[in-house]
Amino acid sequence: MPATLTQLATALSSGQIRVVDCTATLGPKTPLLKLPPEIADDTPPIEIHQISKYGDRGPFWAWNWLKLGEHSGTHFDAPHHWITGRDYPDGATDTIDAQNFVAPANVIDCSAQAAENPDFLLTAEGVKAWEAEHGEIGAGEWVLMRTDWCKRNHDEALYLNADETGPHTPGPSADCVRYLMEKKVLGWGTECIGTDAGAAGGFEPPFPAHNLLHANNRYGLASLVNLSELPPKGAILIAAPLKIEAGTGSPIRALALVPA
Repeated sequence: MPATLTQLATALSSGQIRVVDCTATLGPKTPLLKLPPEIADDTPPIEIHQISKYGDRGPFWAWNWLKLGEHSGTHFDAPHHWITGRDYPDGATDTIDAQNFVAPANVIDCSAQAAENPDFLLTAEGVKAWEAEHGEIGAGEWVLMRTDWCKRNHDEALYLNADETGPHTPGPSADCVRYLMEKKVLGWGTECIGTDAGAAGGFEPPFPAHNLLHANNRYGLASLVNLSELPPKGAILIAAPLKIEAGTGSPIRALALVPA
């Protein structure tokens, strides 16, 4: 085994590296995105159906079948999720190079701003200020926006935070996403239900995280949790979607390797 992998294995077994679960529990109570009815149907609620559980319906095994949307709970957005990324031959969950599922993570803490203003937007200038303090974001790395919004995901209404004017959740500005695309990052992730801010339908372009990420054959992560346990730099994120045929996305088990 190469020395680097030996060191990693030793650090994991000794507790020098800790595994942080960045995934929300997936089940019937998982908050799901609500779409305007004139645009599209909503994702149906998640269902878990028992096939057997020991006893007379087994008799030795337990298993379930599931009904859920690709973009349910903590999930991965592939380029084919958006019209701007539809033509990439490696843009579906079964064609993306698996090398892209493991990468360094940059965690930008916007929790104080989001607590004060649910419509807070991280701008390009905000990212540059973070880089001045913590170091430059590299090509092929994840950029994750910590807002502590995951603390709301036990309550769908609180998590979606919508009123008569629409949803109010933090996210990136269009110039923020453009800047990250110039830096050739691997992708962008948030603790909110989607990669865009709640008000992003009114931005130019609309839904810039989706629009620009997938136009550049990059990836999105949504409904992440526990980003407060990750350092600004130094974590490795594992975010692997199910290998769904022609999949536009997938629920994931997002895991971060962090120094103990």
